[in-house]
Amino acid sequence: MKKRLLTVSVLGAVLAFGAVGCGGDEDNAAQLNTWAKSVCDAAQDPIAQSRTAFSDTGKVQPGEAPGDLQKRLSGDLAVLAKSSEQFADAVDKAGAPKVTDGEKLRTDAVAELRQAAQGYQEAQKKLDALPVADQEKFADGLKSVGDQVQRLSQQSTRARNRLESGELGGAIKKQDGCKSTGTSGAPSSAPADPAAASTAPAASAASPSAG
Repeated sequence: MKKRLLTVSVLGAVLAFGAVGCGGDEDNAAQLNTWAKSVCDAAQDPIAQSRTAFSDTGKVQPGEAPGDLQKRLSGDLAVLAKSSEQFADAVDKAGAPKVTDGEKLRTDAVAELRQAAQGYQEAQKKLDALPVADQEKFADGLKSVGDQVQRLSQQSTRARNRLESGELGGAIKKQDGCKSTGTSGAPSSAPADPAAASTAPAASAASPSAG
């Protein structure tokens, strides 16, 4: 039985930077590089933690008990919530980048990242409340949580895209703290067939898919 769970494109969503062209005069380029360095240096650890958490949501562990699966995925969501908040802090503290509508770009990205962080916290609470003793309800609940996280992925992607545009994206691309966050490394959201990988009741009902 195929179930879509928690693998998402967030970093992929929250924390993936793409390659964008860089232009403008040297003074403006220097200012953008300074801004990007401030953000990427502060976000480097949260980025790494988020990538690890997303990788874990994609693991299928044969024989994993329902309670253990619940606990593991709950921990991953907690990391994603904290990392999203830390990324928002990094963008907020950097101030407005020297681009057109830079202040609006900053405030919109920060707002969406903070909303995503709140959403991950809510998804974690929902996951923690699922009845692991009832396989059918547990599986349905996992699917609902997965759908919620997919929506958070889309929201986080909007925040990412704000920061990836134009000259600012070119400056971000140059920073060591953000170089390892390309979307090609993000987990896939394609559903897996957990029953083929595990004989555990909960895992057979709904398990995270690998990217």
